[in-house]
This record gives sequence, structure tokens and C-alpha cells, in this order.
Amino acid sequence: MKYPETLALQCDSLLSSYDEKDVILYALSIGMGQDPLNCSELPFVYEEALRVVPTMNAILANGIGKIIAEAGVNYRMLLHGEQRLQVHRPLPPSATITASARCLSVVDKGAGRGALLNIKSTVADSCSTDLYASLITTLFCRGDGGFGGPTEGALAPHEVPARAPDMELHLPTRPDQALIYRLNGDRNPLHCDPEIARLAGFERPILHGLCTYGFACRAVLQAYCDYDVARIQAFDVRFASPLYPGETIVTRMWKDRQMVSFECSAAERDVTVIRNGRCLLS
Repeated sequence: MKYPETLALQCDSLLSSYDEKDVILYALSIGMGQDPLNCSELPFVYEEALRVVPTMNAILANGIGKIIAEAGVNYRMLLHGEQRLQVHRPLPPSATITASARCLSVVDKGAGRGALLNIKSTVADSCSTDLYASLITTLFCRGDGGFGGPTEGALAPHEVPARAPDMELHLPTRPDQALIYRLNGDRNPLHCDPEIARLAGFERPILHGLCTYGFACRAVLQAYCDYDVARIQAFDVRFASPLYPGETIVTRMWKDRQMVSFECSAAERDVTVIRNGRCLLS
């Protein structure tokens, strides 16, 4: 990682558009529509009265890629560490948007231990400039520690309750889930090329962290929102371990007033893949 140059990196007002096809593809890529008789998920995959899953904001924050490239990190050793999302208003079925991003902070975990790169980004309407969302993305740069940067400054995690969960949902992923999800724009070969995955230390290609993130949002939408996307005001997670396509995601949830805490695990391996989940409801 280039330090301290990375601290000054930013990317302002990248213009892009998305339409109904992109919205439907995103919903399909996080498993919606698998049951053709599920009328609750139909509005996310059918252009009549189309709804947008709030976590789609995370793939619209296009400036992040430019900062990663200019920071000089080892791309093949890069993992998604955390994702935080604040929703200002629901995304429409189609829009022209501007995305901006800047380096928020870095944490040097030491040689051989990697580094954290925190990037703050926004997604806004290109005409009105009204914000749709603000995000903080934490990247775990496994091959970039020991550059002499600050050793403190990691974001404080949300703590889930100690009691038994109030709700638990099981959502299956497809063996080709990563191949579908990468069509949203993340073409990292770690998610499709077995040789690249082995070189990175995995037995086979892993699912995108943001795909698991979307599945977690599906679970909360189903359990506590009656699929009303306008109810989700914030959605934060810490990625704990990779999920393999084809595994079942178990989401355990705790509700306290307007706060839903959650964690996700891979049912087949009993491995936690998302920790410290936090969803704020309206």
C-alpha cells in the first residue's frame, strides 16, 4: 500500500446509470425469485411496480475501485472486511447517479498481518444531487501490512445480544451464485477461477462478500419488514469468513425496538460468515 499517499485519494462525481434490468439482475444475484410462487419477492424481479433492495447501493459506489487501484494494494489478496450503509431514501427502479468516494483511514496491522483500508462513499441523484446513500467500505488487504501506517483506528463493531435469537431464516445459495453475482460488476477472478482461489488460500472460488450481504438483507426484509424496502435505514456487517457458492446461509436475528442485530453462518460447515450485523428500521 502506498502510504501516506493513500490517505489523500478520492474520486468525485462518477456519472453512471442503471435501469430495470440492472435492478432485476441484482435481485436475482442475491437469490430472489427462486420460488416462482413467492409473490412477496416478485416485485423485486418483475418490472411491474419494481422495488430495489437497499443493499444495491453498495454496487453503485463506483469510486471505490479507482481508490483501490491507486492505493497500490495486492488485488489478489484483497478481501471485503466490513460494509456499512446509511440509506437516505429508497433507490428508484432506474436513475442516473453520481458516486463519490474518498479514503477515510488506514490501519496497519503489521508485516504478514495485512492492513485495513476504510473508504467513505456516497450515491446521489445526478440531477437533484439528493443523496440515496452513504457508505463505509472496509477492505482487508492481506498482502499489504507493515508499511509504517497507524496501528489504531479500526471501526468499532456492533455487539449482538447475548440471548437466544428471536428469529432464524435459512436461505440457500446456488452453486453458480458467484457467477451470477459477478455480472453486477465485481469481476475479481477469486470468485470464478479455481486456480486463483487456490493461490489465495481457498479450496475453491468463494462467494462475494457483498452477495452474502444482500442475502442478509433479504432475510431482514422477510422477517421484519414485510419486504418494505423503505423501512431499512442502515445496514452494517463485519465479514468473518468466506461462504462457498451452494451453501445455505443461516441468518439469526435479534430485534430490540427499531434495531435488528444479526449474524449469518454457513449451515453445512457451521462457520460464521457475517458477525456484528446491525439493521436500523424506520
